[in-house]
Amino acid sequence: MADTVARPAGTARARTSAPSRRRRTSWQDRLAGVIMSGPALIVFIAMFIVPMLLAIVLSFTDWNGYSLHFDFIGFENYADAFKNPRTVDAAVFTAIIAVVGTVLCNGIGLAVASLIAGNTRGNTVLRTVFFYPYIISALIIGFLWSAMLAPQGAVNSLLAQLGVAPLPFLTDMTFAKASVILTIVWSHFGFNMILYLAGIKSVPTEYYEAATVDGASRWQQFRSVTLPLIAPVLTVNLVLTLVGLLKAYDIVLALTDGGPAASTQTIVYQILKDSFAQARLGFGAAQSVVLLIVTAAIGLAVTFARRGADRKASES
Repeated sequence: MADTVARPAGTARARTSAPSRRRRTSWQDRLAGVIMSGPALIVFIAMFIVPMLLAIVLSFTDWNGYSLHFDFIGFENYADAFKNPRTVDAAVFTAIIAVVGTVLCNGIGLAVASLIAGNTRGNTVLRTVFFYPYIISALIIGFLWSAMLAPQGAVNSLLAQLGVAPLPFLTDMTFAKASVILTIVWSHFGFNMILYLAGIKSVPTEYYEAATVDGASRWQQFRSVTLPLIAPVLTVNLVLTLVGLLKAYDIVLALTDGGPAASTQTIVYQILKDSFAQARLGFGAAQSVVLLIVTAAIGLAVTFARRGADRKASES
């Protein structure tokens, strides 16, 4: 009888000590997670949070970037940013780059990824060729295409040999805008192609085999199998491309330097010009804050829109 009584008592003690051990293990895991993520969190705060807070504070001042004295002027910089015609023009051209560039980069990237998804040596070479421009410095790409599209550059020289009059790629406003957009697309779509390739490779082959048995064509397989299954990759590509093109600067600086007649200035180009060349760092900070808000809002909007579309597709 004593043994039968002692066993339940020991079992009860074990049961009461088990939750305390789980709590200790849980706190140890949390502490280890905090310690492991601490350096990355410190870098994130130092490189993103602190500069963002400083930019917000400076956006309410007239600081010129050099003097130790400045005055708080409220929302004057923000009002000037929305009324300044140069800023408005730069914002409009940036929006054109973002929208047209996002469509072209993702359209071309997805098309190329679909065409070279096979595991052949030629496709491997093509992937390298198409991705290579993305890893080159944007400044180098800008200077390269500036030399090629100049009035006496390689492209116009080739056109002259074909009996075609030289084209004003960098001297006419419309041509210059088109040249900037196409150069950005040429240098960026390789990144989208790689992401789409990864998404296409992750689709199980059983789906394609079943679609083939059902008599689906290549286009029907792409539309009904590939696209729905790589929808998350599409969302990531759209957000990354859109946000990245809103910050376009390097290629514009090297290709056209904002010309002709300031027609190819982007918002980031304008921010840096106002901040340093015009010594209006407070005004530039206000434009930066507005760009940050717009970029975050667009990124969230695209993400939620894609999730809503995916949810409706799954329900149907």
